[in-house]
Amino acid sequence: MADHTTTVGSGHPIVAVVGAARTGFTALVDHAAWSLAAGETREVLTQLSALSAQVTELQTRLLAHGESTGATTTEPGATSTAAWLAHTTRMTHRDACAATRLAEGLGAHEQTRAALARGEVLADHAQVIIAAVQALPEQPDLRQQCEEHLLTLAADHDAKDLRVLARRVLEVIDPAAAEAHEADLLDKQEKAAEKKTRFTMGDNHDGTHTGRFTIPDLYADMLTKILQGFAAPKHVRSTGEAYDHTRPTPERAGQAFCEFISTYPLEAVPSAGGTSATVVVTMDLATLLGGNKAAMLDTGTPITAATARRLACEAGLVPAVLGGASKVLDLGRKRRFHTKAQRLAIVLEQHHCQGPFCDVPAWLCHVHHTTPWSRGGPTDTTHAQLLCPRNHALAHRDPPDPPMRT
Repeated sequence: MADHTTTVGSGHPIVAVVGAARTGFTALVDHAAWSLAAGETREVLTQLSALSAQVTELQTRLLAHGESTGATTTEPGATSTAAWLAHTTRMTHRDACAATRLAEGLGAHEQTRAALARGEVLADHAQVIIAAVQALPEQPDLRQQCEEHLLTLAADHDAKDLRVLARRVLEVIDPAAAEAHEADLLDKQEKAAEKKTRFTMGDNHDGTHTGRFTIPDLYADMLTKILQGFAAPKHVRSTGEAYDHTRPTPERAGQAFCEFISTYPLEAVPSAGGTSATVVVTMDLATLLGGNKAAMLDTGTPITAATARRLACEAGLVPAVLGGASKVLDLGRKRRFHTKAQRLAIVLEQHHCQGPFCDVPAWLCHVHHTTPWSRGGPTDTTHAQLLCPRNHALAHRDPPDPPMRT
């Protein structure tokens, strides 16, 4: 980015004022602030806030001018005004796009642009007002009145509060139309929120996962209430640790989320692959009784013996067959489909689809009779194989595919 303190131009007032401002601010580089009185400090900080708003307005006005005249898009390699701005000023592309969007919005809302140019509202205020007015019915007089009212409210409220008030602005200006408009606005917002809903989670390879999600407001409020209940001081934590009020809120919320997951009712968990979508812990009896050998989840993740014993204390036990006879695993010809106990045993042995070069996880697989049940095959764990839906379909092709040539 250029670092000129003076600008060569045609004498246009904008060129002169910006050049003088750069020169003036550069001259302050070596001036210490210690000699400013308290009242002067407060006054200058207030003035700088207004000045920042004025600079933003001037920048967006010039961006709109550059877009309309081609001044910012005729430069070699400049595919858009935002691209030119990001490249020239080293601003991030995201911030450059936001600036150009604000420029476009201010161009259609003169009252808000003028208030920003005078430093009466901040850029955040302007963004809220523009979005609120654009969401109103397309009636010029109504939009103008609402914009004027919101500019008045901006004098006493920050952008967060103004956003809440903007949702109800029509109740003040046109109460008769407010209810229908609110219903239409909520309907559009909910539909848009459904399309934006996302959940991603990745392994950090250090014993933790990091996730990110976007959910509608309704479910965010529900989740917040649940986690607040788990994180409340009066709640007895399942970890057995004393509640520490000095811990940061994100840590308490994260622990509450883990407890919510671990205590979610098993009967409410949907089925996946024939069994409830829950994690199976495998450990030997010595570990359960106090040994230190690590236990293993059916996903392949190891956990400490202490954690495994805590889970065993809090949850109902489904013993995997480690030489015992707690569950009937061989049903012979009495049943065609494998039981949940059989599936658990098969999962613990095979972990994933047994098709060639296939690693589809067990919970997404079918249990395949290696000797078809229709041809006398038994329903047990010895003659069973985990196969993903694709490989399961291939295994049942009739006639089977001819052997591949080598």
